[in-house]
Amino acid sequence: MNGALFAAALALLAFGIAWDLVLGAAHRLARPVPYVAALAASACLAALGARASGGRQAPTPLHLVGLHASSLAFDRLSGFFLTVLFSLAVAVSASFASWVFRGGHHRATAPGYGLLLGSVAVILVAADAFVFLFAWEMLTVSFYLLTSRAARCGPEQRAPWLTAALGKLSGAALLLGFLLLAGKSGSLALTSWHSVGPGAVEDAAWVLLVVGFGAKLGMVPFQIWLPVGYPAAPGPARAAMAGVAANVGVYGLWRFVGVLGRPPAWLAISVLVVGGVTALLGVAFACVQGRLNRFVAYSSVENAGLILAAYGVGLAGAASGSRTVEAVGLLAATLQVLTHAIAKSTLFVSSANISTAMGTDDLEALRGIGRKLPWSGATFGAGALALAGLPPTAGFVSEWFILEALMQQYRLHSLALRLALALTGALVALTAGLAVFAFVRVLGLSVLGRPNRRPAQPVKGAGFFGKAGMVALALACLGTGAVAPWEVRFIGLGLSPLVPERAILAALESPWVLQPVFPGFSILSPSWLWVVMPLMFLAVFAGAMALSRGRYLRVRRAPAWHSATVGVAGAAEYTPTGFAGPLRHVLANVLGTRHGVSSVAEVGEDAEGGAHVVATAEVVEPVEAYLYRPLLWVALRVSGLARRLQSGRLAAYVAYMLLALVALLALVAAMK
Repeated sequence: MNGALFAAALALLAFGIAWDLVLGAAHRLARPVPYVAALAASACLAALGARASGGRQAPTPLHLVGLHASSLAFDRLSGFFLTVLFSLAVAVSASFASWVFRGGHHRATAPGYGLLLGSVAVILVAADAFVFLFAWEMLTVSFYLLTSRAARCGPEQRAPWLTAALGKLSGAALLLGFLLLAGKSGSLALTSWHSVGPGAVEDAAWVLLVVGFGAKLGMVPFQIWLPVGYPAAPGPARAAMAGVAANVGVYGLWRFVGVLGRPPAWLAISVLVVGGVTALLGVAFACVQGRLNRFVAYSSVENAGLILAAYGVGLAGAASGSRTVEAVGLLAATLQVLTHAIAKSTLFVSSANISTAMGTDDLEALRGIGRKLPWSGATFGAGALALAGLPPTAGFVSEWFILEALMQQYRLHSLALRLALALTGALVALTAGLAVFAFVRVLGLSVLGRPNRRPAQPVKGAGFFGKAGMVALALACLGTGAVAPWEVRFIGLGLSPLVPERAILAALESPWVLQPVFPGFSILSPSWLWVVMPLMFLAVFAGAMALSRGRYLRVRRAPAWHSATVGVAGAAEYTPTGFAGPLRHVLANVLGTRHGVSSVAEVGEDAEGGAHVVATAEVVEPVEAYLYRPLLWVALRVSGLARRLQSGRLAAYVAYMLLALVALLALVAAMK
């Protein structure tokens, strides 16, 4: 049955790709068909995940697609990720169908989307190295297809190449790691790599695997493709890339905890510190972005850091032999994975509708968009509240667990691990505060802000299926917090191949109250928050109405506040750019803020200053500016020197081959 559902899903995705290549671009009514097929395929894969989560692990050979029983593995971990990711893909596919029907179709979008979903499905059930790596490379190809439409557009023309380059880097790291493990164990089956014992080979494989999977997730210093690649993708494809595809990196990290076992302590320390730095760097750059899609992309970097920080706690527990610390780290990380996947899909689906309807994603031009597009604005608000970590959303639960997981350093014996946990906890706490600032800026000043005073243009919102997909995602952002205890039980099933299920279920102090695996440490009930918070709001509102004798809702008019600075023209109010100005100064060393005067213009005679100075400020991506650009310069110089060797003379090429052969023989002789 498992194999039949899997084969049906792949067949539906293949049908959608073939349909689009033959008919999709020519007929408007035919364009949504591939996405309807993707919706059906996603439903099949989600059902398959639910079966696998229940422990049904008997696969059926898939000879028609070149796979057999030993190539696939349907266990509880793969079932958990199949259920979560393809349940989201159902909502994203519905939004995609509505988006293309309203004129958002681009060539290669449907093939890229179908290939993305198929690659993710194969990665999640791959049981040997060849199938895993083949699907991983196909995922890179799908990213290239989805971002290639921007190849002729101004600032995003490098998106497909940068996305493909980082994808190939992650694939190369995984290939080297797999080769080391396969060579040591003598088998390509993932489960056979348990036999690789501690030593230099396993340590090198650990590093390569963390680099390979972390690059896909958005770990520093490999995060530079996210703010370039995500905005370049068309419409809801951004949601599929961020909410569905990027999480295969998480799956790989989780899978190899069970495959390789105990990691070295220095690796856990490195992951903890890199996770904290990634989270802080991502949220800092998100706070100062002027474009909606780049803001959401940098928020993905932040969440990648939070996931890695909690994963580092799990590695620290595994390295020190503490199964409970390992369990609390993996539980916190998985909760954040669920929050990120749901909320990021929500933000990108709603922002796709906003940018398509308005023709821009500039935050200054989108002020008051919540009034023009109420469905998209409300959906964006739900995702923003979840990622800001505000109660009673799922984001509050996951960040609460992460912070408490980082507070368990006293349970470890290694001083280095304790210091790493303390440092990462401080970075994560700072990240949580800046995340609230970032989402208040976008949600309060752009989505819910006062509309621009320009003549309003008619704005066309999402269609029926698009609204249905957005509503489902928004409800998931808000509702998963209320059912967090059930969520923990589901996670316990999914993580049972890695840590004992009873260790995860220890987080349930009672059926509706959570604690961080350790009894008596602290408790929280997200379910009761959904009851108590509305009652408290109603009590405060009723008290305010009673004390004001009904005047609480009376409209009061007062002169608008104006800045005391001479030369301010127009409405003296905060804008998204101005709101982030102080942060640019405070974090100038992190953001690399550069200031300049763009223009100086005379103003009216009544202005005391006599001139109006318009200043500009920009931030610099430090990883790109100080790491990749110098490396690119070196690579170009080396390639330029290499071109001089291409003289076109046969004798020169024979001499090159002779020199290479002599060098190889000398190396072999030295090794003996």
